[in-house]
Amino acid sequence: MGTSKKYIGLLAAMLLLRSMAFAQIPVEILAGDNKAVLDIMFFKYFKNKTKSNSKFLFFNRNRASVDYKMTSSTNLPQFGFTEAISYNHEKLLGFAPVIVGQILGSGFHTKAGIQFAKIRKDITLFAWLVSETKRQPTLDLFFLGRYTPKLSDKINLFSQLELVNAIPSNNQKSFSFTQRIRLGLKISELQFGLASDFSEIGRRNFARTSNIGAFIRYEY
Repeated sequence: MGTSKKYIGLLAAMLLLRSMAFAQIPVEILAGDNKAVLDIMFFKYFKNKTKSNSKFLFFNRNRASVDYKMTSSTNLPQFGFTEAISYNHEKLLGFAPVIVGQILGSGFHTKAGIQFAKIRKDITLFAWLVSETKRQPTLDLFFLGRYTPKLSDKINLFSQLELVNAIPSNNQKSFSFTQRIRLGLKISELQFGLASDFSEIGRRNFARTSNIGAFIRYEY
């Protein structure tokens, strides 16, 4: 099967999984000082025959960014697609085996490892440690923490910290560390406020970038 057909088949499978786990879909737009970013991220349990949550949790992440300094050959738009399925048994106390598929600018990647998830009304903790399924793999450590306590009858605080870390076992490849911070208000399905994205790439010497601005997020 050709590469293009393989990617088309994978995207079709992603869309099917997304429809099976369908619920509210949060869409975030960040207007920063260096880039504009569109981000769609959610995780939902598949429903069983009784319409209650099954043990299978589906994670979806679609992300696209446009650099304001883009030209026809430099600072081109960046896209990323991540889908994951984990098996969450109550005896594992939030830990679960997970399989991850990603389409990035560098190609298609399959990964496997351990996930942790605690999803409550006002607090969400979600993390995984996964490895590429190839020789000299890169390890990915992902963490998402979200806290949305009530401030009044109709308004909640919206605070979120996201860490995306790539640690290569190949000493010729660079480390990558990303921190994304959101702080604002939540009114029903709408969230908005201040946003900061930071990243560091390298081994001994790191190139650092930032994107600071405002975000608006709506759960459709």
